Amino acid sequence: MPPLGGGDDYEKAKGEIHGNFQSDFQYYFRDVAIDPTGEFFPEERFLAAGFTNLIYTQGNFQAGIRYENYQNNLLGLPEGFRGQGIPYRFARFSKDGLDVTVGNFYEQFGSGMIFRSFEERGLGLDNAMDGVRLRYSPFKGLYLKGMVGRQRLYFETTEGIVRGGDAELNFNETFKKMQNSKWLVTTGASFVSKFEPANDPFLELPQNVGAYGGRLLLQNGGFALSSEYTYKINDPSADNNYIFKNGEGFLTTVTYSRPRLGVMLAFKRLDDMSFRSQRDAGLIDAQINFLPPTTKLHTYTLPALYPYAVQPTGEISRQAEITYTFKRKSFLGGKYGTTVAVNFSDAYSLDKDLEPEREIVSAQNPDEVIGTTVGGTRGYTADFFQPGPIKFFQDFNVEIRKTINRKWKTTLSYFNFHYNQEVLERGVSDRQILLREGGANSQELIYIQAFVAEVLYKIKPRHSLRTEIQGMFTEQDRGDWAMLLFEYSVSPGWFFAVQNSFNYGNPDPDARLHYTLGSVGYTLKTTRFQLTYGRQMEGIFCVGGICRVVPPSNGVTLTVTSNF
Repeated sequence: MPPLGGGDDYEKAKGEIHGNFQSDFQYYFRDVAIDPTGEFFPEERFLAAGFTNLIYTQGNFQAGIRYENYQNNLLGLPEGFRGQGIPYRFARFSKDGLDVTVGNFYEQFGSGMIFRSFEERGLGLDNAMDGVRLRYSPFKGLYLKGMVGRQRLYFETTEGIVRGGDAELNFNETFKKMQNSKWLVTTGASFVSKFEPANDPFLELPQNVGAYGGRLLLQNGGFALSSEYTYKINDPSADNNYIFKNGEGFLTTVTYSRPRLGVMLAFKRLDDMSFRSQRDAGLIDAQINFLPPTTKLHTYTLPALYPYAVQPTGEISRQAEITYTFKRKSFLGGKYGTTVAVNFSDAYSLDKDLEPEREIVSAQNPDEVIGTTVGGTRGYTADFFQPGPIKFFQDFNVEIRKTINRKWKTTLSYFNFHYNQEVLERGVSDRQILLREGGANSQELIYIQAFVAEVLYKIKPRHSLRTEIQGMFTEQDRGDWAMLLFEYSVSPGWFFAVQNSFNYGNPDPDARLHYTLGSVGYTLKTTRFQLTYGRQMEGIFCVGGICRVVPPSNGVTLTVTSNF
């Protein structure tokens, strides 16, 4: 956000209040077919959650609050979201190039590999900082950030204190000789540390954990290279089984574009890069950093059932994508042109050389060994570029987009996945796989193929019908699926949709179920209403490589959103 105005403008400016509002209301029905034991059926059948943001602005001053209400926690949201309160409030002042925020704020250094504070409401993720943030630009092209505080943990804050700084230099803005250069050059450096008290009776845990990183961005015409390296000192935690190993993160992306052609290549290596302000936290709680995915994020219903979750304890992943648009009025391009996108990505474990576990000695009898643990050791060593023997994920997909005429548009997609369910859903570590009988050869992957045909038909001005036909086929897990969707829109106010997903190939005949959803939505200026009724299948919901489990449910949902 650019600095707010100052001087006489501040005295003359009139204060303004803006904000937004959202409420979700859900009523659940008992459905024995999708939840035979009632494990996921809530005791309170009517659940609700909502929030309101209020932001006051006058000249170079800004202040705001967010009220949240989770009296009855919605299914699928983390259990910590219960109750009500004002977990987000801030005041911000900007003048003469200095921007100061006190209270809550969101911030990011570089790609986020050592620090990113953000909100993803659909996941129930909100690690907002509560403290002080400074931004300052001493001269054109140099941008400095500094912050200190604690992270939000539902309606509390974490025990750990997070502090850090970031500097970014744009050579073309700073140096006159570079102002007319074809090369655009930006560099940056970051440092973040956390302090968390340690009182473990067996391990001498570090109370201060630091991480630093550097980044470079080069651009010339259609060519761009973005690269970032981060390093973190040993950070024993529940994520890595309390090993004392330093962490590393490396991400580089190369893109090239010209008319009708785009190419992207990416490589990422993560090694023990889980970074939390509370070492015993799990799931999506208390995360200091964000680890960018290098796999394509799919939005179609059936392919999205097998998403990839980034593995912070160690992965090597690669991605390549080529997009080409055939010329209009050519044989393959037709009247309006045809776009083809081919994408491939994969993710493997690191090539680890495991270190022996240490013995656990009885507290009553020092001569008695009662077990072994990897905790307290360095855990392993690993080659930097060599992928390990355990495949986490592989995705090959092709998308063809074509406008047939002014009324008809089509998108055809093919997907081929290799999916390691043990690792990605059950949390089995690569160490557990390597040490069991058969080692890496004992893993069983799920192999999936899927097809999607999406057709958009403009019936008349402001009226359109969109159809999706999806099929997904696998001999493992829940077997084959088929899905059909119809969505009728009357722009800009109404939409009506119905979809049915049928798990017809499930190996359990009793689980060959239809998951039908019907929705209607209405938008009036800045307010939107949406009513949905039907079954929600159990699965994994991911945003940006961060995932949570979604339980099965059957019910009615009303969502109301508004901006003012």
